[in-house]
Amino acid sequence: MELVFDGHNDVLLRLWRNMKAGGDPIAEFANGTTSGHIDAPRAKAGGLAGGLCAIYIPSGDLVLKEPDEKGHYETPLAAPLDYAFSLNIALEKASIALRLDDANAWRLCRSTADISKAMEEGIFAAVLHMEGCEALDPELANLDVFYAAGLRSLGPVWSRHNIFGHGVPFAYPMTTDTGPGLTDLGFDLVRACNRLGILIDLAHITEKGFWDVAKTSDQPLIASHSNAHVLTPVARNLTDKQMDAIKESGGLVGLNYAVTMLRPDARDDAATPLSDMIRHINYMVERMGIDHVALGSDFDGATIPQEIQDAAGNQNLVAALKTEGYADEDLAKLCRGNWLRVLGQAWHE
Repeated sequence: MELVFDGHNDVLLRLWRNMKAGGDPIAEFANGTTSGHIDAPRAKAGGLAGGLCAIYIPSGDLVLKEPDEKGHYETPLAAPLDYAFSLNIALEKASIALRLDDANAWRLCRSTADISKAMEEGIFAAVLHMEGCEALDPELANLDVFYAAGLRSLGPVWSRHNIFGHGVPFAYPMTTDTGPGLTDLGFDLVRACNRLGILIDLAHITEKGFWDVAKTSDQPLIASHSNAHVLTPVARNLTDKQMDAIKESGGLVGLNYAVTMLRPDARDDAATPLSDMIRHINYMVERMGIDHVALGSDFDGATIPQEIQDAAGNQNLVAALKTEGYADEDLAKLCRGNWLRVLGQAWHE
């Protein structure tokens, strides 16, 4: 079995929602469930050894638009969120992450050595990520607190605007150049992340924001869960020029399993073949090289191909990559090695 370290999931969102409905998030993750995509038993069954687990504040007003007769759609950006509201939810999700660690249901990792040790011991290696920084204050006073709690990765924006920058809409077909980039506070955030050693994720930011980070950050450029725009022209996928910059920086792109970012027609249809995933991986490997492509599933945050279904089906993608001709050394890089390399660089190891 090829162990996978995954660049993005929303398991904390699912656990938090179930907690709000009266469930026990620790027992749900540790013992397993039939809902969603990730828990400890299914992760172990599918070789999902760890990943970046997102603190994401949901947008209750966001309703994805149905495609028109041509298959086109454009969902307006979600409204900006209130800081106090966002901070409260972020703290609740961080608490779940810490309690999972205390219960030994997963290992909250703050270094690549922590990740490697957890993987060797067969316990899920979780890295705390913040997807959209509505929970951070303008002075960044609480960034240090989240860092002390284990935060080691963040995306300045989700697909909505905030005080740090501008996000991209869910739209097909659409260019990646959808609006302004970082604000002045966003540039401050990038510099603070460089100082602390927090990975900066470009998965939801506008193209202008991408280039703002590129000219400011001293880290490898990372898009944790994105695909190739030339193959699926949704606003969130990456242009060839962006991928060239990621390669030049020593960074990576994590393949997003979301079917809307894989299919040529960008439809939300689970009957999406593994060949669409292979198509994007092949393109990105050809464009950037094997050292700059990884996996970023978006488990628990999107519709994924039914041939994978959940974390337990991860090895189906690995098997398809083997059939495609990827050697064991290549698979080790795609599945975990590339992530460990760039995390170590961003974390000043």
